[in-house]
Amino acid sequence: MGGRHRTDELEDGYTPYREQQTRRRRGGRGKVLVPLAGSVALAVLLGVAAFVVINRDRDGGCAGEAVPLRITASPDIQPALSQIAQRFNKAAHQVDGRCAAVTVAKGTSATVASSFTGGKAVAMDMWVPDSKLWVTNLRTRVEEVPEAGASIAQSPIVMVASGSVVPNLKKSFGEASWGGMINAANVANVDGPGRKVRVLVLDPALNSAGLGALLAAAGVATASGAGEEQLVGALKSLSGSTSTVRDQDALLSSLGVQGSKAPLGISSEQGVWAFNKAKKPDVPAVPLYPAEGTINLDYPVVITAKDAVVRKAAEAFQKELGSEASKKALQDQGFRTPDGKGGKAISGSDGFQAKAPQAIEPPDAKTVARMSQTWSRIKLGTRLLTLLDVSGTMALPVPGTDLTRMQAISRIAVEGMKLFPANSELGLWEFSTHLNGQGVDYRETVPVGPLTEDMNGALRRDVINQKLITTQAKATGDTGLNDTLAAAYKQMTDEYQSDKINTVLILTDGAGNDDPDGGISNQQILKRLRDQFNPEKPVSVLIIAFGPDAPKGKRQMDALAKATGGDAYIAKDVLEVRKFFLEGMKRRLCAPNC
Repeated sequence: MGGRHRTDELEDGYTPYREQQTRRRRGGRGKVLVPLAGSVALAVLLGVAAFVVINRDRDGGCAGEAVPLRITASPDIQPALSQIAQRFNKAAHQVDGRCAAVTVAKGTSATVASSFTGGKAVAMDMWVPDSKLWVTNLRTRVEEVPEAGASIAQSPIVMVASGSVVPNLKKSFGEASWGGMINAANVANVDGPGRKVRVLVLDPALNSAGLGALLAAAGVATASGAGEEQLVGALKSLSGSTSTVRDQDALLSSLGVQGSKAPLGISSEQGVWAFNKAKKPDVPAVPLYPAEGTINLDYPVVITAKDAVVRKAAEAFQKELGSEASKKALQDQGFRTPDGKGGKAISGSDGFQAKAPQAIEPPDAKTVARMSQTWSRIKLGTRLLTLLDVSGTMALPVPGTDLTRMQAISRIAVEGMKLFPANSELGLWEFSTHLNGQGVDYRETVPVGPLTEDMNGALRRDVINQKLITTQAKATGDTGLNDTLAAAYKQMTDEYQSDKINTVLILTDGAGNDDPDGGISNQQILKRLRDQFNPEKPVSVLIIAFGPDAPKGKRQMDALAKATGGDAYIAKDVLEVRKFFLEGMKRRLCAPNC
C-alpha cells in the first residue's frame, strides 16, 4: 500500500494531503512550510496554465476579448441569420487572433432607414435590409450611407389571396398581372373588375414589398402605354385608409375575412410561406405570380462598422452567409438564394412556384424617389369646396338630350363624388347674382367637412348628393362668378390644411362672369388670385364646364385656373368627368409648380 502511494506521488507530481499531515507530525511544523507553499503555488500556476492552453486549443487559438459584431436585420430574415450566427460563433472564427461574437437584432428597414436621416443612426456594424431600394433612396439624401453589398437571399414580390377565393378571383380578375391589378384598383373604372375584387396593398413608405409592387405596376403601365390617369386612379384608390395596410401579417390575416369583394393583396413570397407555417390558417394563403414578372426583395449586406477589426469580422460573416450551409438555412425559412433557387419550403406545392418568376430590374434612384414622392402626395387627403352655378342659363336644355344644363352639371357632380374616399372633406356653395340678398352672389349650402360626418341624421356625402340632385336654377339670375370665387378662395386659404390637397371646384355652363350690377371684374379677380396664391400653402382652382356656351369662356377659365396652379376642362358628356377628376388628381404630383 505504501509503495503504491509513493508511485502515485511521483506520477501525479505532488504529495497527497494526508501524507503531508503525517510528515508534519513526524518532522515538526516549521521545516516543511516553505517547501509546501512553493509546491501549492506551482500546482496552481500549472493548473491555470493548463486551463488556458486547453481553452485556447478548444477555441481554435482565440485569445483576449471577443470582437463584437452587431447586426440589424429585417425581421423576416433575422431568425435565419441568428441561426447562422450561432453556428459561426460556435466555430470560433478568428479576427486578428480574437474570436468574433455575432449578434443579430430585428429592425424594420423603414425604421433603420429613417434613423439615418433623423440624426441618430441605429447602433450597428452591419445592416441587412429586405431591399436595396432603401439604400438606393437613402444615398440620394445621406452621402455617408455605405453602398449596398452583395445580396444574400431573394424573395419575389407576389400577389396573394386566400385559397378559397382564388377560383372566383381568376374568373373576375383573370391571370394575375400588374396591369390587371391597376385596372381593378382604378377608382374611375367603376364598371371594371373592382366591382368584385378588392385590392389591398402594403404602404410603400413603410414596406419594401409595397414599394416594389408600386414600382413594378408603374413600370408595366408605362411600358403598355396605359394612360397616366389610369395609374393615378389606381393610386388614389389604393392610398385610401381601407386599402393600405401597414403590416404584412395584418394584410395576410385579412385575406380570410368574408365580404362582397374578393380580397387580393401584396406580399413577399417568403411572407406567404411564413404566414402559413406560423398561423396555420384553415385555408392557406396562396401566392399569385404576376405574368409580367416582378421585383425581388434582395436582402443586401451593408457594412457600417467604422472600426477596422470589426469590419474584418463583418467581412468574415458576410463570406459565411454565402456558404452552402447558410444558403440551405435561408432556403429552409422560405427564401430563395440570390440566383433564384428555392428549397423544399417552396418546392412547387400549395401554389408556390419552384421556378423563380421573371425578374424586373428595379428602376434608378431618381425614379424610386419620384414614385415615393408620388405616393406621399397622392395619399394626402382632399379638402374641396364645390361652387355650383345656378344662374338662369343653367335652366336651358342641352341639345340632343332631355336634360337641362343644371341637370347635366348635377349629374357630373354626383359622378365626381364617387371618386372621393370617405376621409375627404367636401362642401357645396351655389352661386348666382343676389342669391343670398342684395350684392351677395353665393349661398353656403353645405359647409366643408368630412364626408362621413353626421349632419342632422344624414351623412354629409348623402346631404351633398341630395342637394345636387334637387337644386334648381334661378331663372332671373346672372352668373356672379367672380365675387363668389373671391369669397370661396379667401375662405379656403384662411382654413388651409397642410395634410390635404385644398381645392376650389367650379361647376358651370362656362359663360364666365356675368354681373350687370358690377362686382369684381375679370382683371381684378385674376390679380387677386395671383396675389393670394401661396406656393407654401397652395389652394388650386379646378373648373369643369358643360354646355354649348362653354368654349366661349374657356380663355378666362384657363386664366383663373392657371393663376392658382389649377386647370380648366370642358366636358362633352357626363362620364368624361372621371377623366377630368383624375387629371386634377395628377396635378397633385407636380403642384405648385405644374
